[in-house]
Amino acid sequence: MQAKKWFTLLLSVIMLLSLLSACSSGNNGGNDSANSGGQTNGGAEGEGQAPGTEPITITFFDKNTGDKFDNAVAQEITKRTGVTIEIQQPTGNPTEKLNLMLASDDLPDMIMFDRSSDLVTKYIEAGSIIPLDDLIAEHGPDVQTMYGDVLNKTRHRDGKNYYLSNWYGLEHEPVFGFNMRKDILKELAPDKAEGGVPFTQSEFKQLLMDFKAKYPQIDGKDTIALTMDGENFGGTMGTFKGMFGLKNYYEHDGVLQYDVKDPKYKEMILYMNDLFRSGLMDTEWAINKRQIWEQKIATGTIFASTGAYWDLGNSNTILKKDRGEESQLFAYKVVADGVDPSKTTYGGRSSLGWDAIAITKKNKDPERTMQFINFLASEEGQYLLMWGIEGTHWDMKDGKHVPRPEVLQGFKDDWTNYTKQTGIRKWTWFIKNGPGADGTPYDLPGRYERSPIDQMAIKNLSDSVFDTAIYDGLGPAGGTPEALSEQKISDITKQAITKAIMAPTAEEASALFDKMLADMKAAGDEKVEKIYTENYNARKELWQ
Repeated sequence: MQAKKWFTLLLSVIMLLSLLSACSSGNNGGNDSANSGGQTNGGAEGEGQAPGTEPITITFFDKNTGDKFDNAVAQEITKRTGVTIEIQQPTGNPTEKLNLMLASDDLPDMIMFDRSSDLVTKYIEAGSIIPLDDLIAEHGPDVQTMYGDVLNKTRHRDGKNYYLSNWYGLEHEPVFGFNMRKDILKELAPDKAEGGVPFTQSEFKQLLMDFKAKYPQIDGKDTIALTMDGENFGGTMGTFKGMFGLKNYYEHDGVLQYDVKDPKYKEMILYMNDLFRSGLMDTEWAINKRQIWEQKIATGTIFASTGAYWDLGNSNTILKKDRGEESQLFAYKVVADGVDPSKTTYGGRSSLGWDAIAITKKNKDPERTMQFINFLASEEGQYLLMWGIEGTHWDMKDGKHVPRPEVLQGFKDDWTNYTKQTGIRKWTWFIKNGPGADGTPYDLPGRYERSPIDQMAIKNLSDSVFDTAIYDGLGPAGGTPEALSEQKISDITKQAITKAIMAPTAEEASALFDKMLADMKAAGDEKVEKIYTENYNARKELWQ
């Protein structure tokens, strides 16, 4: 009997000690949690909590790279956060891999998508990526500060945030323009060669004619007044659309319609047709592969081309080496008749960013992951990602970030390899456009020192920048009948526009354009536009 009492007492003591041990474990932040990459630093959760530093590995599908996370910047990120990233982007088509991962439910901890892809919506609707709102509220104070109203505008239709973008924030950086050889422009139009004063559409045509008259050949080769990159149809049309002040859609009587229905669009096509018929446009423009286009410009026989000024980087490098700096193509503005120069639209940019970075449902520690994200999105994280390590790649002088000369030279000599070697600007996660608190740009290699090419584009075209965010992703859901109609209409317009530009007469160009509108209607354009309009109105309401 006495033995039974002692046994009962001993059992009670063991149970009490077990209970006390469990309570103690829960109050000190949880060693088990720390060992598995859970809450750290005392376990005091809440806004402003510092990131944990215990080692943890996060698998990350980055559609932009398959390189290992092992350069100097990567090592410094791990040192400051305890997080090692295992990049899982293999060779091949990232879109195909993302579709396969969704179908198989074989997901990494984090994913980077193309933000405009319908894959983002597919992953949301499948429940494969998780809402971030509570995580941001608890563990993302720097995310909230840095992203601001972008968080409101990147919400899904259910009102929740499922991703964070990169390259976000409207930057008044030009995009498209008419790129012309400055040295020849100084001969033909010396009063406008230094920029600041746009060309009218008639002046631009006359300029092309004057070039052909003065330079029928250069170095024994036939010249071309104006060429385009056939593989970059959007850049070609975007340049001419900018000239005529056209945007992504034509908003008319409360309906969002295809841009080609804007009366100015037909005027634009007829102007392009006039340039073609006048022998001023490359007859092979529509079939120019990018490499061929670059090679043509590099020969020095081309006076002008459409597209973004940075698209001509390779060609301009050769021209500068062979013929001098002013033989490069610089970006200028041309304004269509009846268009206010300040209303031109060469610079369509989305303030909501390029890519979407999400946490998947398979992530075992979303809190720690958000702490990691918060660090990278912070001012400190941005400068680490884009400038490198203080004392190695840059120094703080008089309250400003100052890059070391060898770093700037490294990017000038070989941007791609220097990025891989150092890690500077390699991991473009949660990157914000614009300057930091001290006025220096976050994007060191892209924005700190501007070339004469950059400066001319900024001078001539910065006032043409407009935010395209409201128009992003308004199309029908993938796989629907309207989505199939949209694709068919896209094929119709591209083929018809190309033919109209190259038509032998203005009358035929006009007829081809009118037939295109009829074919679009037969393909169901009004049903697609109904979806554009509904999504547009829903977005405006959501953003309010």
